Amino acid sequence: MASTTHPHAFKFDRAVDSYWEASADPLDIGTPRLKGDETCEVAVIGAGFTGLSAALELAQQGVDVRVLEAGQVGWGASGRNGGFACVGSHKLSYPTMIRRYGLEAAQQFYDTMRQSVALVRDNLQHYGIDAWATADGEVTLAHLPSRVQELRDEQAYLKQTFGDETEFLSKEDLKRQGLDGPGFFAGLKGKVGFGVHPLNYVRGLARTAATAGAKIHGRSQLIRWEELADGHRLHTREGLLKAKQVIVATNGYTPEDVSKRHAGRIMPALSSVIVTRPLTDEERRAQGWTSDVPSYDSRRLLHYFRLLPNGRFLFGGRGGTDASDSGGDAYRPVLLKAFAELFPAWAEVEITHYWRGFVCLSHDLVPYVGALDEKKTVWTAIAYHGNGVAMGSWSGRAVARLLTKKTARDELSPVLTRRLSRFPLPAFRPLYLKGAYVWYGWEDSR
Repeated sequence: MASTTHPHAFKFDRAVDSYWEASADPLDIGTPRLKGDETCEVAVIGAGFTGLSAALELAQQGVDVRVLEAGQVGWGASGRNGGFACVGSHKLSYPTMIRRYGLEAAQQFYDTMRQSVALVRDNLQHYGIDAWATADGEVTLAHLPSRVQELRDEQAYLKQTFGDETEFLSKEDLKRQGLDGPGFFAGLKGKVGFGVHPLNYVRGLARTAATAGAKIHGRSQLIRWEELADGHRLHTREGLLKAKQVIVATNGYTPEDVSKRHAGRIMPALSSVIVTRPLTDEERRAQGWTSDVPSYDSRRLLHYFRLLPNGRFLFGGRGGTDASDSGGDAYRPVLLKAFAELFPAWAEVEITHYWRGFVCLSHDLVPYVGALDEKKTVWTAIAYHGNGVAMGSWSGRAVARLLTKKTARDELSPVLTRRLSRFPLPAFRPLYLKGAYVWYGWEDSR
């Protein structure tokens, strides 16, 4: 496959060896391969948070919709992430965002991110999805003493600019709230955000979308796409799907050789996760970490972590440049070293699961929701910068509503709809090099 990432990252017939895969509830619906010639009004490519949210919205509107998934439901980022439903789907600083798009647009975007978290909570409750949801709240942790004042400044900025009330946590506060560690010097606790079992959530969306009338085809990788005057022809190895309109919802797993409208516009980046065996109460107290609040540190390439409902601990981090299987083996010690430094009391605890996946970046460092062609027959919602649980859910619904004209483009923040620009060559284009891809620095919002 002609791609900026290694072919090992696209083994769609191989289940992900993740803790989510090992612990998820069964899908309990059929997702047959696409075979023969079929037609629909709208084809959705990708059965993750975005694609299934779009399919659910379309089916509820009475639209004939089919979903093509190369693997199984949630095979990509939707089944591999850390399960953080929270604000933060961009890497553009708020001052830059305001300069580029205007204060009102930035405030609308911030409100959208908060709405996206609420949408996930509502989906779980309304559709009866058991996704191990935690209580509300998320914490940013200062990983250096110099970052303590930055968190105080951020607290003031968020309140003044967006009206967001957060709680500053001193080192003593962290200890009292069970968020302690030698590498944490203060924290900023937000009221919005919570943890989920992402594969349970995405499978719940699939069941709900199927009940509403959407047809989901698993193991149906798109291998050729024809755009003709009378519509689109989507070829898989065993079938052909004819559709009037198409929504591409594959995020960091978008194949640029097939979806040429995305070529050069997105950049995948690796994120890796480990999960421990269940920790005893004594072990948790020994470390000083007893809270299940989703947390992350203030590094540019951040670490993210949380205590799971069954006592296991999840720890993840951005980084790595080799998407091959051997690259994954090489990066595991790097992640384990970081884990041991931040949580030394657990340095020798058994790690039961380790896996990796792609997050997706855009050149503008913000998500995009909208059309990709002048005729408005090709649509996408993409580039959540590592926070797609909530934003993918919201954006999938939003792009479906744009397609059916239930929502007008000017009702969304221009931050989301202005453009999906190309990475300029050569400075910001991913470089494929002996099974690795590398990228150059981006501006971080934290």
